[in-house]
Amino acid sequence: MRTSAFKQVDKLVAISVFGAVLVTWGFLIGFDAFRAFLGEINDIGTGQYTLSKAVAYTLLTVPRRSYQFFGYAALIGGLLGMGGLATSGELTALRAAGLSKLRICFSVIVTLTALTALVMLMGETIGPRGEQKAEALALAAKSRDVAIGRGGSLWARDGANVVNAKHGRTHNGKHGPSVELQDVRVFEFDAAGKLTALALAKTATHTGGEWTFHDVRRTQFGNTSATSTLLPEAQWKSTLDPNVLAVSMIHPEYLSITDLSRNIDYMRRNRQDAGSYERAFWGRIFYPLNVLVLAFCAVPFAFGTLRTGGLGKRLFIGIALAIFYYFFQSAVVSMGAVYNFNMALANALPSALLAGGAVLYFRKYG
Repeated sequence: MRTSAFKQVDKLVAISVFGAVLVTWGFLIGFDAFRAFLGEINDIGTGQYTLSKAVAYTLLTVPRRSYQFFGYAALIGGLLGMGGLATSGELTALRAAGLSKLRICFSVIVTLTALTALVMLMGETIGPRGEQKAEALALAAKSRDVAIGRGGSLWARDGANVVNAKHGRTHNGKHGPSVELQDVRVFEFDAAGKLTALALAKTATHTGGEWTFHDVRRTQFGNTSATSTLLPEAQWKSTLDPNVLAVSMIHPEYLSITDLSRNIDYMRRNRQDAGSYERAFWGRIFYPLNVLVLAFCAVPFAFGTLRTGGLGKRLFIGIALAIFYYFFQSAVVSMGAVYNFNMALANALPSALLAGGAVLYFRKYG
């Protein structure tokens, strides 16, 4: 009987929390997708970008948005689900039956763990794939000269030449925003389509209205020979629009763990800065832990409705905790990147501190 009662408790909590999380999740995804669609409407008419393609672009990004907003949905939905049980008196009955807060929260975490596993699977499969297809669709419609390859690599046509870059990123420098391409290859063709030269550069930057190659080797092909030239720096005469390239670059946060690991390994072997990819990699690794720890620490605020204050007040406190945790975690991870701390430790530290606070709470009030 005791085991059966425990199963009934888990079922009751799971139904309440599951429904609240799904409703909250759907609202957050729908709102963000609609906001993104409104932004895409402004680009309709650019090249071959039509209303139907704007709709398709938005729908393809829904899996990525689902992954991105699940943590917030788990927190708010968990609070709403537990608040519903408190309002109906069922939470009071469970406490009166001798169940501790820790035991009830355990039921919430079991439910969220199952959902988190599904979201992680989606975030590693259809999420990144959908994002890449969406960017490729929009880019192909707006510009026929740039395409996105596997893992976020760039392919572009520059007049009669073809340009390939393994990675790309934007950042703010002393002279304003700039675009940096890494591991660049420029294939130069003549009017007959014959390869005449190949330029390899470690990086190519666009600053102050012009492109510059860094650590470049250019090979000129003759009829029976080839001549190579090494230069630490060279100007690159190109018509490529850096704004188009900046839009086409897929953020590391949107790549799968497999793609991130591949890019990190490649950049390390080529002695390039992989900081942004490492940050995104460990953020994905600790994603389920962050979601579950935050929900575990926030759900006890719903118990406050049993004594004083309404659900709205407790919900506000829980969301405020989530916002504080978000900025705290971002600050810790950013400091870890700046001071070259171990990124795994930097991502784990905020969750460990929050979990420690939860343990102290349950030991005192559970």
